[in-house]
Amino acid sequence: MQDSRGRFTKVNIIACKLIPLNLTYFGVKNELMNQAATQLSMRRNVALQPGMLQAALLDRLTRALGKNLETATPRDIYDALSLAVREELTLRWLATQRRIGRARVKRVCYLSVEYLPGNSLLNALNSLDGDLVQEARAALAELHYDLDEIAALEADPGLGNGGLGRSAACFMDSLATLQYPAVGYGIRYDYGIFTQLIDGDGAQREVASSWLRLRNVWETPRGNARYTVRFGGRSVACGDADPSAPHRLIDTRDIYAIGFDQLIPGNRCSTVNHLRLWSGRGITPFDIDAFNYGDYAAAVKEQVDAKNMSRVLYPDDTTPQGKELRLKQQYFFVSASLQDMLATLAAEGRPLESLADAMAIQLNDTHPAVAIPELLRLLVDEHGMAWDAAWKLSSAVFSYTNHTLLPEALETWPVEMYERLLPRHLEIIYLVNRDFLKLVEARFPGDVERQRRLSIITEDGDRRVRMAHLAIIGSHRVNGVARLHSELMRTEVFAGLAEIYPERFINVTNGIAVRRWLKQSNPGLSALLTERLGNTWENDLEDIGRLIESAENPEFRGRMRAIKRANKRRLADEIMRRLGIAVDVDSLFDVHVKRIHEYKRQTLNLLYVVARYQRIRENPAAEIVARTVIFAGKAAPGYVMAKAIIKLINNVAHTVNSDPLMQGKLRVAFLPDYDVSLAQKIIPAADLSQQISTAGMEASGTGNMKLALNGALTLGTLDGANIEIRDHVGAENIFIFGLTAEQVAARRAAGYVPRTELAGNPELERALKLIDSGFFSAGRSDEGRQVVERLLADGEPYLVLADFAAYAAAQSRVDELYLQADAWSRKAAVNCLNMVYFSSDRSVREYADWIWGVRPVI
Repeated sequence: MQDSRGRFTKVNIIACKLIPLNLTYFGVKNELMNQAATQLSMRRNVALQPGMLQAALLDRLTRALGKNLETATPRDIYDALSLAVREELTLRWLATQRRIGRARVKRVCYLSVEYLPGNSLLNALNSLDGDLVQEARAALAELHYDLDEIAALEADPGLGNGGLGRSAACFMDSLATLQYPAVGYGIRYDYGIFTQLIDGDGAQREVASSWLRLRNVWETPRGNARYTVRFGGRSVACGDADPSAPHRLIDTRDIYAIGFDQLIPGNRCSTVNHLRLWSGRGITPFDIDAFNYGDYAAAVKEQVDAKNMSRVLYPDDTTPQGKELRLKQQYFFVSASLQDMLATLAAEGRPLESLADAMAIQLNDTHPAVAIPELLRLLVDEHGMAWDAAWKLSSAVFSYTNHTLLPEALETWPVEMYERLLPRHLEIIYLVNRDFLKLVEARFPGDVERQRRLSIITEDGDRRVRMAHLAIIGSHRVNGVARLHSELMRTEVFAGLAEIYPERFINVTNGIAVRRWLKQSNPGLSALLTERLGNTWENDLEDIGRLIESAENPEFRGRMRAIKRANKRRLADEIMRRLGIAVDVDSLFDVHVKRIHEYKRQTLNLLYVVARYQRIRENPAAEIVARTVIFAGKAAPGYVMAKAIIKLINNVAHTVNSDPLMQGKLRVAFLPDYDVSLAQKIIPAADLSQQISTAGMEASGTGNMKLALNGALTLGTLDGANIEIRDHVGAENIFIFGLTAEQVAARRAAGYVPRTELAGNPELERALKLIDSGFFSAGRSDEGRQVVERLLADGEPYLVLADFAAYAAAQSRVDELYLQADAWSRKAAVNCLNMVYFSSDRSVREYADWIWGVRPVI
């Protein structure tokens, strides 16, 4: 609309009356499109309502994309449908922001370098009120398109790699569904982690992810969310030379962080939150003088360097340049995020001193821990707050979730690197450390060794900044993500810090978003639950507990078996499409899908596959349960051993699948480029869930929860959340094996010698020798030998061979039960119906009550 002076006024364009188009003007004679335009022109508000989805789709196809049904490609149909749905989400997001602004309540600000949200179109259709999925299916069918095929055109956002990113996405889903005010902050990676390809020799090859190669209709650029991020330079005192007094940075190298928002809808509710992702841009993106001089590379160098900040997730840190880029990425996104939070606070007219009442900042693992000195810098240097007041405010705002006990994953950075890249932040870290060590000295006078162990700065040789120590000291709450993990944090990994701050350490066991991992991933099982319960279970997983007695109902078990078989057929088709391998849907689908890492022990599973292969070859006439063993997962580009494991898995798979003796008895499939969309096909089809990490090394795991919720039985160690799953489903309904965390520690302390495990286990010895001989790698013995030598090395930290005998015995129990179809189905039903505790909704409520102090805004 225009005012009397011809200026455009701010109106809700969605609410404007649409003028019917004369579509024949474009040479289109399409009754459906003319009907759609007429239908929309009769309404003053085109927010999605029952029966209007097709009209909205066709309107966006014409007005936004300049296409008609005769010229539209399937991708155009996807874009048009997505635009129609996103516009509805935008209306709800605006209303959500108005409610939050009026309520002046506390927000959650979630800082994470990873998110794995998965497919947006189907998620949005499932989340909105009404049965939009079925309406979309019918509307597209009338246009001669299939919803699943159209949705499959969407590339998964390349914003994460494993459980850290998926749990962050689950929490964002739950925050919106429970109607808590929240913003997620992260990085808009141009190329994500990488796309995994498998070469002809079975090796992983990384190529740049191309998730942003086409228009991303689900994001909204926020030109007003632009902040300057500074690197390097020198820290200069503004007056008082004391480091706690205000300082300013000079001679810095600056870039812009530009915000892009992705909307996060709550399920069947009015709340829509957002994920704000930062992309790097140059302050001066193009140097025309350098260009005119003929130095074309120099003309765009500033822009290239800035964009490198958001190119990829986890740059390979085996080079000094890669290490430096990782630290710069972490600071880049937390600096922009904190500036955005303070800008929001100011826009709402709330004083800086109210920050702890206005925002709860959650550090999702150690990557964002540099946010602590950055907030202190902003408060002291930019806003003139006294040091003591700033520290009190900062520590009241931050809380920290630890996701790993692995020493190499507890980030440390060279002091020298901080001096070069973040000099003022190093001064602030020294101040925090100074005050902390004074506290330690007051509690334990003269205990210099204790101070050395607990200091944020390591003083042994290469001086480094311990980010986990900084996160714990600078937060008011610290939590682990499973009962065992939290206990080990308190008693072992961070025992000294827990002694100083015992009240800080709590446990919040991870959970999963039931909407994504049951409602969307397993529509057959979802429909069965809705038939019995209505749809209330979607937002209250505890409702499923009312069906526990159904596990004893033969008809219910039969329905679950039929649903599982249909899911296995879908996965079998996917395996054939991707790999050309035919698998038997009546075989036991044995699933091991997760990031490839030695502690997750894909090698233990693979050794058993080789042993089983040898059994069949030695006695092909013997009766044996048919198995399809399914692996999936990525190895970090610089993790040589993990990549060797992938290569060995693929070589074993090729040999097994080519052997005619294995027909109908054993198949092995490694599905490349594991992501959320592929997981949604694998998980509902799994019969057996492999959760076999070395006890005491997995923080929690969430794949174990997703698989059990979908009716898979768990084969696992007493590690991570497996312990709590056992407690909830019953020890008789899970296959537990192997050393406990205490026994693992004892074996290590005694000096673990893997070769001693071979003496009483000839099957294991033969399997290792077969791999070592090059049998699975066309005579290239060096390829398998690398893995074998690692497994046999004295002190091998993951105790793979020590657990093999117990693992093989547990696999025999699996075979015995699988032959009893109804008994297996009963245990599968018991697992599914007893997973109510493992909802991310429960986890988020605990964070809200115990850590953040936030309440829903309805």
